[in-house]
Amino acid sequence: MLELDGGLEFDAAQAEGLFFPALPPRAAVCLIEARDEKAEPFLIRTQNLQRRLQRLLGPLDPASKRLNLSEFARGIRYRLTNSAFEQALTYYQQARQLFPQRYRELMRLRPAAVLKVNLRNAYPRCYVTRRIPVDEAGLPTGGTYYGPFASRRSAQAFAERILDLFKVRRCQIKIRRDPMFPGCLYSEMKMCLAPCFAGCTKEEYDVEVRRLVQFLDTSGGSLRSTMEEERERASEQSDFERAAAWHKKVEKLDEILRGRPELTRRIQDLDAVILQPAAEEHTMGVYRVRGGRLAEPFFLRFAEIASQPRSAEQIFREHFEAVSGAAEGDLGEHLWLVARWYYSHPREGEIFFREKDWPYRRILRACSRLLAPKTSQAETKPTPGPAQPPEGGP
Repeated sequence: MLELDGGLEFDAAQAEGLFFPALPPRAAVCLIEARDEKAEPFLIRTQNLQRRLQRLLGPLDPASKRLNLSEFARGIRYRLTNSAFEQALTYYQQARQLFPQRYRELMRLRPAAVLKVNLRNAYPRCYVTRRIPVDEAGLPTGGTYYGPFASRRSAQAFAERILDLFKVRRCQIKIRRDPMFPGCLYSEMKMCLAPCFAGCTKEEYDVEVRRLVQFLDTSGGSLRSTMEEERERASEQSDFERAAAWHKKVEKLDEILRGRPELTRRIQDLDAVILQPAAEEHTMGVYRVRGGRLAEPFFLRFAEIASQPRSAEQIFREHFEAVSGAAEGDLGEHLWLVARWYYSHPREGEIFFREKDWPYRRILRACSRLLAPKTSQAETKPTPGPAQPPEGGP
């Protein structure tokens, strides 16, 4: 847990001389503790701790309607943050611990939107949901989940595009397999196997669902391989019309997959690392995502590495290999934190995904970029030279 590691006692009589000058003018998450032990503390996040507390704890102005906590506050505890992601995670962890009944309201938190194939249904379908039930081991249950997406709308748009490649039902009715049932537009267009009026057997529908699940599990790789094999087989048989048709299908699939954010994948396979510069100088915050959940971060202090026999890459390897199993916490809320940062504009920091292994070299280069001193606009702007007289002279 990201602790509030700084603190000061508050005395209104000495605030101007001692309290406010001791506050750093930096971004932070701050807890204002109450004098009354029964009163709830006040949790805030700010981009300038000194300025914000001067407004909240400064001298009371009876004519002003601005919130003033100078008579309420006993002291403060805070944590300096150097990135929006660290600030959001710190605020979330503190709010969840202090206000377990209303922390979602404080953060305006909604679980991330994902796609679900509900395998508990006799005739599964793919749809958008924000609820991911988990079993005793903390793993998603009841189906396969794919995401997270930036919004429910973007998840629905992606679902509609991939369902054009499969003949899985899109309706929400209860399937009774009635031959007298009139069906729907999708069945008439041959875009659904139509189990509603017994247009297919249960086994045929299960095969199509397995193809869809495999497509989501492999982020489209399984279907692309099948299409390429069919295209090559048609070419070998000199059936160029069929090969051209399969080639168009491959192009259509590639177009769909190009619009897929890299973050979206089977939730259990969402294994990544988010790099954020920490508030401490020459320090990198490393936030591991395991199975869609955020693990406890660790902070790599590059100033200390110079005096150690281990390299930065070795430290990363040891940390990643030592941590195994699923992380703890609410899966939907952790996905929301990751998705909120990933889809933000502009996005600060970098993320790397684990495929077969971690891209350690790329991670180290990213650390170097993120910790490099930022050149101000004034330093990068070229200095204009002396004005030249017009041609021909005065």
